[in-house]
Amino acid sequence: MSGERKVQILIDEKAIAERTQALADEIAAAKPKDLLVVAILKGSFMFAADLLRAMHRAGLDPQVEFFHLSSYLEGTVSTGSVKILKDIESSVKDRDVLLVDDILESGRTLAFAKDLLTARGARKVMICTMLEKPGKRAVQIAADFVGFVCPDVFVVGYGMDVAHSYRQLPFIGRVVTGESSLPTMGEG
Repeated sequence: MSGERKVQILIDEKAIAERTQALADEIAAAKPKDLLVVAILKGSFMFAADLLRAMHRAGLDPQVEFFHLSSYLEGTVSTGSVKILKDIESSVKDRDVLLVDDILESGRTLAFAKDLLTARGARKVMICTMLEKPGKRAVQIAADFVGFVCPDVFVVGYGMDVAHSYRQLPFIGRVVTGESSLPTMGEG
């Protein structure tokens, strides 16, 4: 990381933890049947792990799988087409599936995953995202469970990266080179 760059906290650890538990409680209240959680790699890995632990505390006992899908490849702007880099191994036939992703932006990746799992016979496919950028949608899709609405900035941390950096940060922020006036969500 360059000495000139710093990361401004947008959503701090405490706010993330509280909202993740609230999301798990909302998911439990939906009473899913034979639940399979499918985390979309790579960006959702931290959120998915925390959400799964929170779901356990909320009384759920889902099975877990991972999709590795990409519409970004090496850039920071979606290419518009989605590729399966790693498919799930479990059958989804007649099951409730919860897709977990870091951010709902263009919607292409989540729409692709939802359509694919529906075509494979899932009873219901729900979507849970940590962040949502509503003004960026390229396809018609909505999340069933949303952590936070995100400002229209490129975010990093809590699993999200730029060129494979910043994933390890325990908060969500944005890389800045100077001062910024964006508000922080939580204590930050």
